[in-house]
Amino acid sequence: MNNTKKIILIQGANLTYLGKREPEIYGRTTPEELDATLLDYAKKRGFELEIFYTNLEGEAINKIYQCADQGVDGLVMNPAGFTYAGYALKDCVKGAGLPYIEIHISNVAKRNIHCVLSEISIGVITGFGLYGYQLALDAMLHHLSEA
Repeated sequence: MNNTKKIILIQGANLTYLGKREPEIYGRTTPEELDATLLDYAKKRGFELEIFYTNLEGEAINKIYQCADQGVDGLVMNPAGFTYAGYALKDCVKGAGLPYIEIHISNVAKRNIHCVLSEISIGVITGFGLYGYQLALDAMLHHLSEA
């Protein structure tokens, strides 16, 4: 029996432009560089990680339901551009039943940004730059080990 945990990381709207878009806030690391770092991190920590980027809320919804049906253990998501009005996405996350941890690269509270998905999350990692992804993945692993 395989007990390897499977986590989906969904990268929301505008994150395909990491490294180019507002580098003073989000840094200069490209999506490909971030993915390589996180996949290597997952390998070293012994869990499976799938990373999915989308600029379309409906694609994120379809992916979450697909992952729930396939037995994925947890959802980590940076809602990014879905932060402001992702109510359909919020309903999906609630309905799919996957444990959910939210990650934001910048400190959204300091920027006076409220995410509509935060209230359904186990917790929110915010303001630690790209290192926040590792914190969010570790938090999910901890949650799954406690569940």
